[in-house]
Amino acid sequence: MTKIEVFDPAMCCSTGVCGPDVDQKFVDFAANVDWGTGQGIKIQRYNLGQQPMEFANNSTVKSFLERSGADALPLILVEGEIALAGRYPTRDELARLAGVTPAPAVSAPKQSSGCCGSAKSNTPSNTTSSSCC
Repeated sequence: MTKIEVFDPAMCCSTGVCGPDVDQKFVDFAANVDWGTGQGIKIQRYNLGQQPMEFANNSTVKSFLERSGADALPLILVEGEIALAGRYPTRDELARLAGVTPAPAVSAPKQSSGCCGSAKSNTPSNTTSSSCC
């Protein structure tokens, strides 16, 4: 199975999902990591604030930090090679990086604003006419 390593910026905890103001990108990525590990993907995360030696002991990560700085994190390695930097992969990207089939997207029910599914506007110049309502 493909090994994916995630080198996170310094965060308060291992996932960044804590505190009163949680950034949605951390929530989404934590859910994607849970999904990936459930698919058998080996994903290892390292936090710069808690595991700085993992960054220093990896020559690829160390060179990346020297060249781009810590503001360019997160850094995603696949089998030791840089695959993505500066943002977290989506679930589909994570699946592609690991070589597994992504989960089918769950689509939200289509919403309509009118009884016939046509949008109506209250402005006289942009009124949509409909024969049903």
